[in-house]
Amino acid sequence: MADHAGLRLAVTVGHEHEHGEGGHSHGPGAWRDADRKALLIAAGLTAGFMFAEIIGGLLTDSLALLADAGHMLSDSFSLFLALGAVALAARPATPRRTYGYKRAEILAALINGVLLVVVSVWIVIEAINRIGDPPDVLGGWMLVVAVAGLAVNLIAARVLARSAGESLNVKAALRHVLADVAGSVGVILAAVIILTTGWELADPIVSIVISVLIATSAWSILRDSVDVLLEAAPPGLDTEEIGYSMASLSGVDQVHDLHIWQITSGMPMLSAHVLVAPESDCHGIRRELEVLLDREYGIDHTTLQVEHTATQKPIMIEGFG
Repeated sequence: MADHAGLRLAVTVGHEHEHGEGGHSHGPGAWRDADRKALLIAAGLTAGFMFAEIIGGLLTDSLALLADAGHMLSDSFSLFLALGAVALAARPATPRRTYGYKRAEILAALINGVLLVVVSVWIVIEAINRIGDPPDVLGGWMLVVAVAGLAVNLIAARVLARSAGESLNVKAALRHVLADVAGSVGVILAAVIILTTGWELADPIVSIVISVLIATSAWSILRDSVDVLLEAAPPGLDTEEIGYSMASLSGVDQVHDLHIWQITSGMPMLSAHVLVAPESDCHGIRRELEVLLDREYGIDHTTLQVEHTATQKPIMIEGFG
């Protein structure tokens, strides 16, 4: 706060605040303790049993178990990255980093997506090699480890499901754990086939199916993280629709230079240049636009440059970039 010749100037770098009852908080910083605890428990369970699956896969010579362990590795890594990113995102903004470290979780997601691709490619290559010369797999122990893995994944899913309604990040984590459940079911199926028919090819075939599951998760993670880094409009927000909605507000003549992006997941931003009728109240219309954007589209971080037009113009929008 500076005071010069009676002029008081307040400068703030970045901000996060929570409104009172019925309000909202800016950005993804409003993590609840229950969500953190759920993520930590799920990550611990997933990471702990991942080592059991690796040991079981090596002892039974089951690629399906190793593939599922690779999937659990990616998921536990993702969960721990998310927890670390939450800690970084909670750090305050600085003059150099005016949004703080809120994009830490996006960088973590990008790294996780790349690792998912690497794991899935390795599984496919190994499975193809095994199809030509399938090793003897200890189906009994493979089944025991897979059933135990299914139980662990179901427990983790239950823990996350209790908090899924509080956080989009927890919902994403739940999706990954449910994919682990599907992977465990696949390993159980392969073990049953080996035990009942002796068909060893079931192991590499199920491994390829699991790798496809991993690659699918990787694609969505890579797509979403790259979209955020390239400042694409958030999913579910139609820039044209929002622009016309703003332009149709009484007193607004024109909306241009409209940009919608997100700093991190769940933190949409909007900036626009708004021209209003000469007799209109600039500040009043800006407040109405802010209420409209928050109420209808969930955008509560806005930068609106509102100015009067020289002459009355028809309602229109132009220039999304």
